[in-house]
Amino acid sequence: MINPNKFSIINPNKSPVFYGYVVLLFGSIGVLASIPGQTVGVSVFTDPVKDALGLTRNQFSNAYMIGTFLSSFFISRAGRWFDKFGARFVAFFAAILLGFSLVLCSLSVNISNFFSELLNVQSALVPFLVITVLFFLIRFSGQGVITMSSRNMIMLWFDKNRGKVNSISSIGVSLGFSVSPIFFNYLIDSNGWEKSWQILALCLFIFSFFILQFYRNKPEDFNLKPDGSKIKQTEIINVIQPNIDFTLSEAKRTRAFWIIGLILAFNSFFITGFTFHVVSIFESQGFSKSQAISIFLPISVIAISVSTLCNILSDYIKHKIYVLIMIISGFLASIGLCLLAQPIGVYLLISGLGILGGLFAVVNAVTWPKYYGRKHLGAITGKIMSFIVIASAIAPTIFSYCYTIFGSYSYISYVNMALLIVLFIGFFKVKNPQ
Repeated sequence: MINPNKFSIINPNKSPVFYGYVVLLFGSIGVLASIPGQTVGVSVFTDPVKDALGLTRNQFSNAYMIGTFLSSFFISRAGRWFDKFGARFVAFFAAILLGFSLVLCSLSVNISNFFSELLNVQSALVPFLVITVLFFLIRFSGQGVITMSSRNMIMLWFDKNRGKVNSISSIGVSLGFSVSPIFFNYLIDSNGWEKSWQILALCLFIFSFFILQFYRNKPEDFNLKPDGSKIKQTEIINVIQPNIDFTLSEAKRTRAFWIIGLILAFNSFFITGFTFHVVSIFESQGFSKSQAISIFLPISVIAISVSTLCNILSDYIKHKIYVLIMIISGFLASIGLCLLAQPIGVYLLISGLGILGGLFAVVNAVTWPKYYGRKHLGAITGKIMSFIVIASAIAPTIFSYCYTIFGSYSYISYVNMALLIVLFIGFFKVKNPQ
């Protein structure tokens, strides 16, 4: 067996506390390290970067969509890498790739000018293609691989307490995502967008060292059990596995895989599209920009509260109920978008998106190992992540065309509710494959 401590001086067997808590800390930091590749991190750079490249907002958005969409085809493969090589090496190389990609992003104007002169072409197509490729790299490595490997690693180190530790992780991650736009905006104002991306890249290169030192693939590598205890000598040869480990192909033959995967993708679609166009959505109903931005505070409060409570309860109740609540929350948010001009619409939108986002953090982390086991967790969550990434890629464009063609964002709710009705019907035959 490959030495699980290779390139590291840290030995989990000598840890004064159960090493899973160390994994919880650094895995949560790993999810936060993905922010430069997430929509919330990229959106702050949109205006200065598109202006520097000479692209319109639509061109920049389309490049983001194409890059994100292309990345979804490779994330499933990354999930298989996770199962084969473990979280430690997959997350390490993903952090290096994301850091390198951010350096290239900071040089995107120079790269674009180089190719324009080399090809003797003065067209927006050159910077469009350059930023599309760079978006592919940061979305694949950031939103996809680092997030998946860090979250899955935490889940592998816990079983009975999986929900409780995920609640701790979710609180820190939610707060980090909430304040990141403010921090990134400060970086840009103080250093410019080019140097800001370089600073973030340097942070990722430094964190990659900590990944090698502190990330560990699974407790069994060190004769430990999930949640913390030693495997007895008589158990080393034949460790009892309480769950059936489904392969990806076996998981895809269950109804739960598709219903849960699609509701998670719906969450990504709605929240990404809404976030991308939030100012325009509210301005179309007579609200100001400050009123539009202020909606994220109550949504975050509800999401963190729901996530904390439901993560803890997830160790004791059936996860199927969470899927039903997500479907109902999607209906509430969709109705709220239709009635946004009225106070009741704003309340429905806030509560629906808050509950939806809070449960997303629970279901996307805790449900998969509970339903399908731990052995092929990377392949299964990698496929689900591809659904989520595709949904986030197409959402801004669909929201935009809905507004430009029909003159209102409310029509997107009809599309949402049609999908939710299908999921609601399919929900009643969902059961835990275990």
